[in-house]
Formats: sequence, C-alpha cells, structure tokens
Amino acid sequence: MSLPANFTLLQVVPELETGGAEQTTIDVARAVVAAGGRALVASRGGRMETALAAAGGELVRLPMQSKNPLVMLKTAGALRRVIRKQGVSLVHVRSRAPAFPALWAARAEGLPTVATYHGIYLAKGRLKRWYNAVMTRVDRVIANSDYTRAHVLAEHGIAPDKVVAIPRGVDLTRFDPARIAPERIAALRQAWGLADAFDGPLVFLLAGRLTPIKGHETIIAATARLKGEGRDLRVIFAGDDQGRTAFRQSLEAAVRAADLEGVVRLVGHCDDMPAAFLAADVALLPTLVPESFGRAAVEPQVMGRPVIASDHGGTTETVLPGSTGWRAPPGDTAAWASAMAGAIDLGREGLETLGAAARERATRLYSNDAMCAATLAVYEQLVSSREDGK
Repeated sequence: MSLPANFTLLQVVPELETGGAEQTTIDVARAVVAAGGRALVASRGGRMETALAAAGGELVRLPMQSKNPLVMLKTAGALRRVIRKQGVSLVHVRSRAPAFPALWAARAEGLPTVATYHGIYLAKGRLKRWYNAVMTRVDRVIANSDYTRAHVLAEHGIAPDKVVAIPRGVDLTRFDPARIAPERIAALRQAWGLADAFDGPLVFLLAGRLTPIKGHETIIAATARLKGEGRDLRVIFAGDDQGRTAFRQSLEAAVRAADLEGVVRLVGHCDDMPAAFLAADVALLPTLVPESFGRAAVEPQVMGRPVIASDHGGTTETVLPGSTGWRAPPGDTAAWASAMAGAIDLGREGLETLGAAARERATRLYSNDAMCAATLAVYEQLVSSREDGK
C-alpha cells in the first residue's frame, strides 16, 4: 500500500468506546502508519484509546459526539486549526453528527473528503433525510457492503461512481485460532460457568451490546422452546448494557420467567473476543434491524465457528446457509429454535467441518489487509487528483 509523501489522515468518529466503526478507525490508522503516513483521530475518546495509540494513531480530543449546533460550530473552528497545524491531507468522517463540523472545516481548508456508511440510516421525513445525507456530501462514499451501497444509491440518488463498496475487514493476526492459548479459553469458560471440557451441552454465543435491536429476546424465547423439547444447551450473552439498565433487567426477568437460569447467562463485556468464539460452539446474530455488514457474523467464522444469523442485510452476503452456517427470519422464534436445533443435531464434529469451511471463505474475502488496501487506494486517488487539479 502506498500513500502520497507526507500524507496525514484525519478520521472523525464520535467516541472510541466499542463497535465496528471504532475498530475500523483503528485498523485504518494502523495501515496508514505502516504505509509511512500519520493517522489522527478526532474523537471524544473512550476505552479504545489505548488500542489507537498501539496502532500508532494520535487522538485529537474534541466533543465530536455533540449534536449541539453551537458546539459543532466551535468544533469546526478547532478542526480547522488542527488541519493547518498538523498538515492534514484528507478528512474521513465515520458518523453523521461529527460529519457536519468536520466537513465544514475540510471544505474551508480545501481538503478532499471521504465518508464511510457504517450503518443503514433510515429516514421518515425530509429533515432526517437531509441529516443523513451529510454522509454523501463528500468526494467519495465508502459503503461497508454491497447491501449498504445499494441503500445509499436508492436513498440519496447520487452518482454510482461516487460510492464504492469496501467490506469491513477482520484482523487475521488477532483472530487466528492457532494463536489462542488454551488457558484463555478455559478462563472464559470458567468465568461463564461452563465446564473446562467440551463434552457438555453446545454453547451458543451472542456477542453484542444489550439493546432491543440485537434480538436477545428472540434467543430467550427460542431457548425456552428448545428446553421444552428436552434439548440441553447453554447460551451466553456477552456485551454490556451501555447504560440501558432497564433493558438488561428485563432480559434477566425474561430468563427467570422462562426458567432458564443457568441456561442463558448474561456475562457482561468481553475484551477477549477471539478466545470467546473458541469458548463457544456456535455464534448467534439475531438482529431485528438489518446489519449493514455484520462484523459479528464474520469474526466467529474467521475463528472457525459457524453462525446463525438473521436473514436480512449484510449477513446475506457473509453467511451462507448449509455452507458456513444458517440464516433465520428476524424475530421468528420457531425458525430460530429450528436453526439452533439443527446445530445441536449436527454435533461438534459436524460443526467443526462447517466451521472450517466458514474460516476458509471468511479469511479469503474479509481480511483487514484487503479492506485497508482498498481504503488507502481511495485516499491516494483523491489526494493525487486534488494535487493534479491545482
């Protein structure tokens, strides 16, 4: 991957807490630094600050999460000063609210701009559609899947050659089964109340923040149905509530009401996701709202674990029924119970075969290197075109 001389990237993201946009921000920062450039990230900051620093990126702490117009105006001025002082070459925005001050600053300084559509932004009225469209008021839009690209074109009516699909990538060094020490897996299973040996019930893992759109309630209902059929299994919900205490409590109440205590377990945030996927047998992604890409469906496959995912959105590209996992209609308790029963019936030997096929395909199509190379190619083309036009 090559970049123009003295290239400095400024990425803009609200916070650095957790999530696909935040992880991709760090991945691209690492690639820019490896290619000889500098990588700045304007953000409020958060728990992923140390990961950014380890990647060689530099945090510019600003209230990028704010939607207050006065704060945005002040932030735009601060960004202009950063651009001038740091010699920024290009601005890449990754969320709507911070896009407003970032793009104001970039235009004022005559810089090329990129925006990544990390999600499907729905709009019922003109004002919300205008707000969402800020992500298209750039020189190039990156969509994180073909599904997202089709949505952007249909929703905003922009020129097709302005939007490029670059699937999210997975760090194949971090997510490598061969690099995971057995002690890491055993520690997680112990923390989750599971046996050290994989000779008990199958373990299904739903990794994601506790929010109604992630489909936790569907899995509780499906698990209750399976238990009623006499099937033995364990389900782990790994993710924090991010302040949604009432929702977490409602899930805990649903588990108790279904007599699933000890079967369905809420274990909180997990920092070691590579080991987490190996500590389970099957990954679940029962989202009720379409995922634009669904990194949570790809990472377990890279780790050799098949996935059961909702049959909509970007997961229709990443999960192949019968080949790398199962797909089920979102919110359909009976269909999810059937898919989970299919995994149980397949057994660990059959799941291992399915997981191997999933790993081969995912590592071939969704590597971090491929994602970063394609992104840096966009940067190089835009900066070179801007310089040629001067």
